[in-house]
Amino acid sequence: MPLADKIRPQTLDEVVGQQHLLSKNSLFRRVIESGEIPNMVFFGPSGVGKTTVAEIIAKNTDKTLRKINATNASLSDIKDICAETGSVFTSEGILLYIDEIQYFNKKQQQSLLEFIEDGRITLICSTTENPYFAIYPAILSRSNVFEFKSVDKSDVRKALDRAYGIIRSSYMTEEEAPESEKDAALDLIASSCIGDVRRAIGALELCFTGTAGIITEKAAREAIGDFALKLDRDGNEHYDLLSALQKSIRGSDENAALFYLARLLEAGDLLSPCRRLLVIASEDVGLAYPMAAVIVNSLIENAKQLGLPEARIPLAEAVVLLATAPKSNSSYMAYDAAAEDVRSGKGMKMPDYLRDSMQPSADKNRGYIYPHTYPKHYVNQQYLPDDIADRKYYVFGDNKTEQSAAEYREMIKRYAEGFVKKKNESK
Repeated sequence: MPLADKIRPQTLDEVVGQQHLLSKNSLFRRVIESGEIPNMVFFGPSGVGKTTVAEIIAKNTDKTLRKINATNASLSDIKDICAETGSVFTSEGILLYIDEIQYFNKKQQQSLLEFIEDGRITLICSTTENPYFAIYPAILSRSNVFEFKSVDKSDVRKALDRAYGIIRSSYMTEEEAPESEKDAALDLIASSCIGDVRRAIGALELCFTGTAGIITEKAAREAIGDFALKLDRDGNEHYDLLSALQKSIRGSDENAALFYLARLLEAGDLLSPCRRLLVIASEDVGLAYPMAAVIVNSLIENAKQLGLPEARIPLAEAVVLLATAPKSNSSYMAYDAAAEDVRSGKGMKMPDYLRDSMQPSADKNRGYIYPHTYPKHYVNQQYLPDDIADRKYYVFGDNKTEQSAAEYREMIKRYAEGFVKKKNESK
């Protein structure tokens, strides 16, 4: 049996971390201890106690426990469990635990609806992905979602101490590593497992057996390898890192932005930060420094051609450039305001003179005024539909580039007004 299973907690008090759920006065703890178990979705990264807590809950109820893993279960497995409901052996109902439910398709999830609706099955499921995307809405609406968080390294260390005691007691040798060496090794594992208790215990087991029971810091470092750098590109941590990268650049903190870039690149992910940096150049820097998009695109092309590890050099340049550049989201916000009018059905009839001159309605285009025939290539003319003619979606930002554009706009408008006035006076 793997060490992680040997030391699996048997009570909620033995679970490390998750005190926001498991503390004595928490709502979650009180509900579990009441025995009235609702349908629940446990959501969070791997190795933080989701399966452990589900099994503890199941042991404290009168319901019949059934457990399946969605990675290898089929629709027939679900039907077999549903067929057990109502029998003399399941008179108190079935508590069904589904691990990694995100791997069930819509039809597999739908097959449970009837049974969780009338209470014959109480569902507890876990997922490492965002449940609002991974789980069928009808299942989600009948369940309570609880988030499990990465375990703090001090709590991971507690689990490692317990695991060390168990594996030590079962080992044949009498020799033991010096206390200082053991503490350094356990601290290193706890700090490097990125909140994953199961992964930390696996590293401890490998380290222990590989050294014949004499655990050392050197052995711990070899057992850890580079797993602290790995991340699930489809999981929440990946998107959290990308979000942190963008928010750090938006907040003009180049040091934090470089750190999150390093987290992504050291995990071997090149394309995701490239795509996010392209978005940032237009969304957050925008018109305050329009050339940023051109420069960043060039740096990203360089990075793709170079590949890792050299790609870090142009990408670091792109990150610092964006973080230290002036910021503006004026065009981005202007588009969203215009899109809101489109979605609400406004402005569906444009002025006739804006229509394509090659269309049958070309005779209606005679009202169009060609701006290039006027001084400064500008003439006052309505372009928006009548019902939204006065809309102002774009507001010039307070940066140098946009303020220069605003001044130019005012200048050509004044010039056009003066030109029309002079023309009317001459008549």
